Amino acid sequence: MARTPTELLSPADQERRRSLRFMKGVALGALVFMAVVFVIAFTLQDRYPWLGYVRAAAEGGMVGALADWFAVTALFRHPLGIPIPHTAIIPKRKDEIGRSLGEFIETNFLEGDVVRAKLESTNIAATAGAWLRRPENAELVSREASAMATGILNALSDDEVQDLIGDLAREHLLQPEWAPTMGGWLERVVDAGAHHGAVDLAVDSISTWLQANRDSFTGLVSRRLPSWVPSVAMRLVDDTVYHEAVKFAAAVQADPEHPARHAIDRYLTRLAENLQHDPATIARLEDAKSAVFDSPRVRELAAEAWNTAKAGLLRSLADPESALRRRMSAALVEVGDRLASDTALQERVDNRVADAAVFLVDRYRHDIASIITDTVEKWDPAETTEKIELMVGRDLQYIRLNGTIVGALAGLAIYAIAQAVLT
Repeated sequence: MARTPTELLSPADQERRRSLRFMKGVALGALVFMAVVFVIAFTLQDRYPWLGYVRAAAEGGMVGALADWFAVTALFRHPLGIPIPHTAIIPKRKDEIGRSLGEFIETNFLEGDVVRAKLESTNIAATAGAWLRRPENAELVSREASAMATGILNALSDDEVQDLIGDLAREHLLQPEWAPTMGGWLERVVDAGAHHGAVDLAVDSISTWLQANRDSFTGLVSRRLPSWVPSVAMRLVDDTVYHEAVKFAAAVQADPEHPARHAIDRYLTRLAENLQHDPATIARLEDAKSAVFDSPRVRELAAEAWNTAKAGLLRSLADPESALRRRMSAALVEVGDRLASDTALQERVDNRVADAAVFLVDRYRHDIASIITDTVEKWDPAETTEKIELMVGRDLQYIRLNGTIVGALAGLAIYAIAQAVLT
């Protein structure tokens, strides 16, 4: 069932409508009162001459009331439904009023100097810091931010996110060639000798492993010897291989100029050169890269990583006692303390906020003002008239009431002056 116009109004508008009707009743009552007084005074003024003053006051009051009723009514509709020129001003000129209002807002409010002056007098950073440094306010911001982040995460489509991650990875990781970049990076590392630490670490690790894994060499070589070789000889071979490996690792550890180190340097230099300029090496690296990233298992791992990260974030955001929420609140309190106590930081923040606001206002002032113009143009004329009348109509009824009083005083004054001068 369709709702009536009254039901479509908000509670505030319904209250305004009741107040408007009451004031219309008061203004109409004043007019009726003046009319009754006029009739009585006009009828009895021959018997009581002093009633001429009353008649004149009542007559002026009626004229003032009727004139102001006409003026007020003409703003919103045709008086008595008669299409008198220059009446029903608001419904006829609705679009023009909207444009004028938009231009007024744009010219007088959306102006860079006005916005900057207002923001500079507000002390935004200090005020925000004093508010944010209170733990309950920081917790409130943390809670609201968590709710917003949770809503965004829940709104995201997992498939779309995974596709987006895949597209970004393919565009920025897979499509560019890795080999030239890696070759240039490796060349700079070798030229600077920055790889020596890694070589030392590798040699130390090998030496430590050899010391702790003597048994791993048992049979390493001897099992490949003929079966007729004596077991003593087999153990000797295995021991020799082990001890040579230990001595070799120790020699490399002790000698920074060991031939093995130079061999590694030469190999890395050659590899860096091939990665940058050898088509075969470049192709092998690119093929290996594609094989790894195009593997279904890699895509499954990426999807699992996203789902795991999302689930973990949602749990942390929902739990007020989670480390994430606690850290967020603590960080906000720290930010509030800094903003409230650091004058230099306050000045920088206030300047940045003012610069950003002025930039936005200067760039989008016309677009912002056009919201008012476009919105008013879309309004129905009758609805527009009703909205405006509900907002200002009650105050306009005081004009009618004042017109009645002023008209009565003016009528009385004119009549009194005429009586004094002309009789």
